Amino acid sequence: MRTRMLALTSAACGAALLGAAALPASATGTGPGAGQEPGTAEGGAAGTDATEATAGELLAEVRGCARISKGAYRTDSGSPRATVPVCDTTDAVFWKADMDIDCDGRRTRACNRKTDPYFLPETAFQSSRGEPLDSAVLPHVVVPGPGKVWDYRKSGLTGGSVVAVVYRDRVRYGVIGDTGPTGIIGEASYAMAKSLGIDPDPSTGGAESGVTYIAFKNSRVSPIESRERARSRGAELAREFVGR
Repeated sequence: MRTRMLALTSAACGAALLGAAALPASATGTGPGAGQEPGTAEGGAAGTDATEATAGELLAEVRGCARISKGAYRTDSGSPRATVPVCDTTDAVFWKADMDIDCDGRRTRACNRKTDPYFLPETAFQSSRGEPLDSAVLPHVVVPGPGKVWDYRKSGLTGGSVVAVVYRDRVRYGVIGDTGPTGIIGEASYAMAKSLGIDPDPSTGGAESGVTYIAFKNSRVSPIESRERARSRGAELAREFVGR
């Protein structure tokens, strides 16, 4: 849960955000015990197998939008307009937005109060051990908290639901791991950003646009922290989604 859920409506808050953005990039690694640099083995493997769905194939399936949300979302608290709808298909929902960096959860070298001034030591969903998720290692996506615009739970989604994220020519798979503000969309973990080649720094990184999130209905993997299960299940669901 990002602290951006707090409404930044005053000039003082705006100045605080500018100050945070000016902080030096210091998110350079994962926490102790992570065991694997995000975006190397599992992240790097996704999308390279000739049998897997390509970015182009997935994007071709989400050209149109059968809107399921009651209105649209802003991409940031300071966005002047709400422009991002959540769209429905038989097997998934999707949205096209930016990517802000979620570094909440377990404290690591990459994610802590020094690297992220809005760091929170918790996530909406927990690991199988009852602990906050590790955003520096686990590729995951943040969905808006249930609200009047859209309630993800009514779309067959929950913590651990599989998500395909497309950026440029890359496809990476992860899970729903956290929730955010009810009026904002477009956020994923440090590990997800890094695997996609997006700057994962929680203060200065992210992507301004061009990110497509495809969340597969009724697809929860367990344990939620298993990157390999999310990747293999995501690849399977993506093939089905594009009609392979």
